[in-house]
Amino acid sequence: MSFASPKWLGHDAPYQETWEAMRRFTAERQPDTLDELWLCEHPPTFTQGLAGQATHLLAPGSIPVVQTDRGGQVTYHGPGQLMSYPLVDLRRAGYFVKEYVYRLEESVIRTLRHLGVSGHRVSHAPGIYVRLDDPFGHQALHLPDDAPAHLRFAGVGKVAALGIKVSNHRAYHGASLNVRMDLEPFNRINPCGYAGLRTVDLFTMGVEANPADIHQRWATELLALLAP
Repeated sequence: MSFASPKWLGHDAPYQETWEAMRRFTAERQPDTLDELWLCEHPPTFTQGLAGQATHLLAPGSIPVVQTDRGGQVTYHGPGQLMSYPLVDLRRAGYFVKEYVYRLEESVIRTLRHLGVSGHRVSHAPGIYVRLDDPFGHQALHLPDDAPAHLRFAGVGKVAALGIKVSNHRAYHGASLNVRMDLEPFNRINPCGYAGLRTVDLFTMGVEANPADIHQRWATELLALLAP
């Protein structure tokens, strides 16, 4: 058993405090410290990754912007978006960062499959995507790697985002899944650095499952997939 029981931080966990707590846990953990999985929702917040470019933050308005140490570009967090933060010792788990990212994405795909939604990966664009015209269909998704973003992502929407940080083989940050949220703030940014990329949630697809049940299912998938 490498994981402690999942920890619920609440529906309104301040982003800055949560991030600082993850950093502190990661810096202070010992070789025998159990991995942890933190679950929460955040109040409205834009976050910039290490490679984040100011040009992708179009009009934040009154929503605070937090500069973080995770990978990736700008994204938005808010009520109705589920957050899962695995705090994992990758060396002890026995897999590298690329495999870790694959397992994080797979946990979302399996959670969506349980809800009847088909989630897809897109090469060189971490996260999980759905077909806007048929999110419940099973047709494979093939997007051109070399097309401009507005053409490459035509017909798809991003339902889950991913951003991690690895320090001394220990991973923190994690992934988000949009369940039922105000999507307007995504119009104020180029989501994950892609102009014109549409962000969607499960509610707009017609999925009305209890968010707590979805989070529990996602946690179950994560714990199974991230086991050594």
